[in-house]
This record gives sequence, C-alpha cells and structure tokens, in this order.
Amino acid sequence: MFTNNTARRYFLKMGGAGFAGAAVGASARPAVARIASAPGGDFDVRSFGAKSDGKTLDTPAINKAIEAAAAAGGGVVRFPAGSYLCYSIHLKSHVTLYLDPGATIVAADAPASGASGGYDPPEPNAWDKFQDFGHSHWHNSLIWGEDLENISIEGQGLIWGKGLSRGERDAILAAGIGNKSISLKNCHNVTFRDLSILHGGHFAILATGVDNLTIDNLKIDTNRDAIDVDCCRNVRISNCSVNSPWDDGICLKDSYGLGFARSTDHVTITNCYVTGGYEEGTMLDATYKPFAPDAKVPRNGRIKFGTESNGGFRNITVSNCVIENCRGIALESVDGALLEDVAITNITMRDIVDVPFFLRLGRRMRGPEGTPVGELRRVLISDVVASNCASRQATIIAGIPGHYIQDVRLSNILVLHQGGGTKEDAAIQPPELENVYPDPNRFGPLPAHGFYLRHVRGIEMRDVEIRSVRPDARPGFVLDDVSGVELIHVKMPHTPEVPSLVLKNVKDFSITQSKPVADAQVESAEDKTL
Repeated sequence: MFTNNTARRYFLKMGGAGFAGAAVGASARPAVARIASAPGGDFDVRSFGAKSDGKTLDTPAINKAIEAAAAAGGGVVRFPAGSYLCYSIHLKSHVTLYLDPGATIVAADAPASGASGGYDPPEPNAWDKFQDFGHSHWHNSLIWGEDLENISIEGQGLIWGKGLSRGERDAILAAGIGNKSISLKNCHNVTFRDLSILHGGHFAILATGVDNLTIDNLKIDTNRDAIDVDCCRNVRISNCSVNSPWDDGICLKDSYGLGFARSTDHVTITNCYVTGGYEEGTMLDATYKPFAPDAKVPRNGRIKFGTESNGGFRNITVSNCVIENCRGIALESVDGALLEDVAITNITMRDIVDVPFFLRLGRRMRGPEGTPVGELRRVLISDVVASNCASRQATIIAGIPGHYIQDVRLSNILVLHQGGGTKEDAAIQPPELENVYPDPNRFGPLPAHGFYLRHVRGIEMRDVEIRSVRPDARPGFVLDDVSGVELIHVKMPHTPEVPSLVLKNVKDFSITQSKPVADAQVESAEDKTL
C-alpha cells in the first residue's frame, strides 16, 4: 500500500529542493505579478503569489498565472522547484504548464465532511448512469480542462495526488472531493511529456473526447488507473513506465460519457513498460520493492481496451512493450462497440497473473436501450514471448452464442506457464457469462492450458508454442463452436493419456506440422479429440 513513509520520502525528495528555492525566489522576484508582453512568454507562478512551501494553498496564484498567459495569447506557466499545495487548477487554451526539476504539484486533502471549499464539484451529466462516476465527471480533479486547444503539461517535475480519492465504481463523491490528477474533456492538440505522477487517484490521466493527443515519457506510479484514453482520435502513447497494482495501466475506452457513442481511433501504444507488481512509489524511486507473497493486491497493471465500450476501437497498434507481474493484454467489446483492425506485436511478458491475452465479445450492454451487440474482428498478434504465466486459465478468445469473434491471426508466440492442471479441471464447462463485467477470472479454471476458443469464426495460428513447467492434465487447446481454424507449426506438451486438442462443434479445421499432433483436416466435429 501507499504508506506515509513513501509519501514523506517523495515529498522530501521531489519537493524539498523547493524550500530553499522558495526563499531565494521571494527575495529575487517582486511581489507583484509580471505579465509577459507577447505570446510565448514565461509566467512564473511565484510572481503571482505562489509560495511553493507545501503548506500554503497555491491554487489561486497558479490559476491567476494561467489566466494571464491565456490573456496574453498563450505562454508557458512555469513551476520552479518547490512544492505547490493545490485544489483544482484550471487549464486554458494555448498554455503550457512546465514543471522544473524539483517542482511538485501536491493535491491537497479534501475538506472535512460538511466544510466548504476543496476541489471543484462534479459537473452535471445526464449520461452518468452508463459508466462509472469517475468516467462521467471531469471538473472534480486536481488539473482539468474542457473545450480547449493547444495545451500541454511538461517538465521533469512531479504531480502527487496525495489528497485525491480513488473512488469506487458508481459511488458518488461529494462536492469538494477530487478523484483525478489530470482530466480533459473535448480538447485537441494536447501533449503530456516527461512528467512523473504519484498516487494519482481514480485516474492519473483521464482524456475524454481528446483528439491529437501525445503522451510521451511519463512515469506513473499510482493507486488506481494510470492512463485512460476515452473516445479519442489520433493518440500517441510512447516511452511510458507504469506501475498500477490496483487497476489498469494503459486503458483505451469509449464510454457514453459525452452523451453519444464516439469511437477511439488511430492509436499507437509503443515502447512502454507496464507492471502491477511493486509497492506504490518504488518504481518512481527505482527501488522496485515487490509486494509480499501474501499481500492481497490484484496486480492489475496491463494494457486493456474496455471495459466501457460503447463507441468502438479502430486502427490501433500496440508494439515494443514490456509487461511484468500483472495481467496480460485485454481486448473487450461488451457494450456495443465495434472493435476492429488491431495489431499487437513485439511484446514480452513475465509473471502474468491471469492470462496472456483476453479477447472478449460480450453482451453487458451498459448503454442506451436498443443498442445492438458489438463486433470484434481483424486482430493480429505476433512476436510475443510470455514466461512464468499462471496456469489456472489459458488465453481466452470468446464471443457469445450467435455473436462471433472473427478473423484473428496469431503468429510467432511462445508461452511458458506453470502447469499443474488436473483431470478435474479438464472436465470443466465454463459458463457463458454473457451479461456480466468482462474479466477472465470470472470464468474460473479453464479446461485448456494453452488456448480456450469459443464462438469464433476464422482463426489462424502459426509458429505458436505452449510449454509448461509442470505436467498439465488438460489439453493444450479447447475449441467450442469455432469454424475456419488453421493451425500451422503449433507445439504443445505431450502428456500421456491427455489429448492435445478438444474439438466441440467445430467446422473447417486444419492442423499441419504440429507436435505432437499428426496432420489432420476435419470438416465437421461435434466432439472429437486429437
């Protein structure tokens, strides 16, 4: 958990240099604000009255500096080294917030119950019943902006969400309580670069309806979601490091929070490190302290599309990413989204706590009545190595009856898992779970140790190998209601008296050059083992 010692260490390490700097700045700068005479000037928040002592509330001074920069046509609002205690900071168009090395924006504690002040109240949203409270409101944040253009937050400083709430699904937060570090709605031309975020609340970054978004070289060590990109277009997420043990690391969504279904399109996620395996704050200070083996931490981490999935996901690539000690990659359409044209390549995974990949088309339908079930199709996954994966489940690619995942290609994949599945596990018939929150763990133990495929049309696997550390009494593959299957050069362990593949209601199946299974062509099989 996030401890007082961790907070104190980071407060002193990242903000302590600012205490001396505050005294120097006070004597070197006039007390009155200096407004730049031309666009592009620097607006030092101390010149507007910020104390940067970690005790005085600096929000009014910072917002004055931002307003002055905007009034001048734009500019850089600069935070010299120091600690800036804040409630809601209001972004403006054509303004950059720049955090110098040693500068820390600290989220102040929320006022006592019944007291006034604090963070901006959550704005009304007639559509908030279709997604979590945190996804439905933007103003109750440490830093927020709406209907803006050409904005950025940059620099080598830290944003510490010390006083932010982590929220709890649909629970409504009272006015004065903040639950997000950075929150944007309906903006374009936005850049976040080189920052660190610690203990970010419900979301370290929530971007909804934000187009032309660049997130580069961030380090986020947080107590819930790190980066959520919702209903956005033309997004570049690169070179980021994320530790998010209690929720998702990098998450694409397309909620109904804007009042209509808007897809998340044209996204690249590349050169990122995602984990959920370290105590909060220890990735940022590079001590990487693992949780105790008996710690009750979900180790979520991971890269995920969904759960909110009303609008769609299209034209997305995930490449050159390292995933460690957390969940794998999840692609989910359960609220009517069209999820298509996705390429995932050059991925290394280690110590995966549930499944390497989870592709799910479901019927939760958290959205306006009458919305049809979505589609999940045209997904390529290649060049993946995953080691020391948990063995309770296998990679899951599952639609629902009458609604099929279509056109999936997997190639050059090696999965090493712990093994140990039993004959009893092999006899399990997993529930359909059409209408529930999509999560692989909800399916319980699976009857396959490599891949579990159900309600799929058109899937090809080439150069795929499954290995287990211990013998596993389950087949490597279970296919149920699947058609158009081609397995080429697929390898899996051979366990005596255990079939390698189980085919249930399978049509147009082919396997070649695969060990230990002989080449076979199956036109139709109701219940067959190979």
